Amino acid sequence: MATAWHLLSIAELAPQIRRREVSPTTVVRVQLDRIAALDGALHSYALVMADAAMAQAEAAEAEIAAGRYRGPLHGVPIGIKDLCWTEGVPTAAGMAIHRDFRPDRDATVVRRLRDAGAVLLGKLQLTEGAYSDHHPSVTAPVNPWHADYWPGISSSGAGVATAAGLCHGAIASDTGGSIRWPSAANGVTGLKPTWGRVSRHGVFALAPSLDHVGTMARSAADAGLLLQAIAGVDPEDPTALHDPVPDCLGGIATDLRGVRIGIDADWNGDGVDAEVGAVVGAAAEVLQALGASLVDVRVPDAVRAGSGLTDDWAANCAVEAAVAHAATYPARRDEYGAVLASVIEAGRALSGIDYQRILLRRAQLRGRMVALLRTVDLLLTPVHPYAPLSLAAVRTLGEQPALIAGLQRYTCPFNLTGHPTLTLPGGLSRQGLPIGFQLVAPHLGEAMLVRAGAAFQGATGWHRQHPVN
Repeated sequence: MATAWHLLSIAELAPQIRRREVSPTTVVRVQLDRIAALDGALHSYALVMADAAMAQAEAAEAEIAAGRYRGPLHGVPIGIKDLCWTEGVPTAAGMAIHRDFRPDRDATVVRRLRDAGAVLLGKLQLTEGAYSDHHPSVTAPVNPWHADYWPGISSSGAGVATAAGLCHGAIASDTGGSIRWPSAANGVTGLKPTWGRVSRHGVFALAPSLDHVGTMARSAADAGLLLQAIAGVDPEDPTALHDPVPDCLGGIATDLRGVRIGIDADWNGDGVDAEVGAVVGAAAEVLQALGASLVDVRVPDAVRAGSGLTDDWAANCAVEAAVAHAATYPARRDEYGAVLASVIEAGRALSGIDYQRILLRRAQLRGRMVALLRTVDLLLTPVHPYAPLSLAAVRTLGEQPALIAGLQRYTCPFNLTGHPTLTLPGGLSRQGLPIGFQLVAPHLGEAMLVRAGAAFQGATGWHRQHPVN
């Protein structure tokens, strides 16, 4: 039986490439053929770089044959969210006004992937400006598990392509849930690092103090491997952290003895769908069976339902988006979609005094969350309280503020605080659609997240469920 190269994890594929049991050109050709066959219906790519990808694969193959192996990403096909500048390649950020923009340099994350020998398959589709809705001129990516269900936002293309076997992993971003929602919706693993862990140089901004550049992949180990390639200090981004690049793979173990996992049963259960609660509960049981101790905790009152936290996140995001788009908005207002335009307008209208109050509440939340995460190694939560959302339900979000607040309840707090998170597939709904859960770590705790995620995935098989073979 022929090997299904497209379904292998990076950790499985890389040793075979290194031993020259399969060539990068073969693997890339398989991916390009799958994209040609499937993406006309899935729309996960904004642009496929087929010729450039084959040239990179040929170069990787020659280097490996000559003994110049660069590491586990050498010759591996990766997708890039079309938010990241790619030299000479259209980089639109999901926006009509940027459809012809061709950067004269790579974003730092793109350059680091090239340095690691990865093959860049193309640019993955996203919502307009990485906010909550696709521009009217863009065909939204389609959930490969079921076309009538939500693929997540804003890294929708990254989630769809990774799940459907159209790349072996992806670079994505998260401002309020944009790695976690599509990871959960498409049944893949998403790592949102500590804010500043990855340079944002050359990445279109939505809200810079909330934007996290991260990774999406088929496993926790793969997500960590990608993070190691792109993380680290960057002179081009003064906000990039100077802390050492995390060793996400060195601490991987099959057990979690000594790891304390905090659970706030009230917060995790408040208005949460029974199927989601069952997935989170089952994950807790697996983690405990692996040796972790479960600790009752109480999250800060500021994150509880009705606290106004999601309103603070929305206003904070809106002000920063207004600044990020000042060069083109309102000058080119007519070229913006209605949703992103309304966000920018809200940011422009907010008073300085009201904004300062939000920043003070945000600082208090961060301090309280830091204190909580000193008492445990990880926090276990849902990704959102709903069973997989149909597109029909998502279309009503604009009319139901409570539904939007629920969607953001477990995600946007950790953009406000900057903490790293890992989203893992943990089960299937009655309709056979993925349901995920979230682990949160203290600042700079990515290695612990990957350790816990890899242990969980070593004991379960949810991450090996695929929508398309």
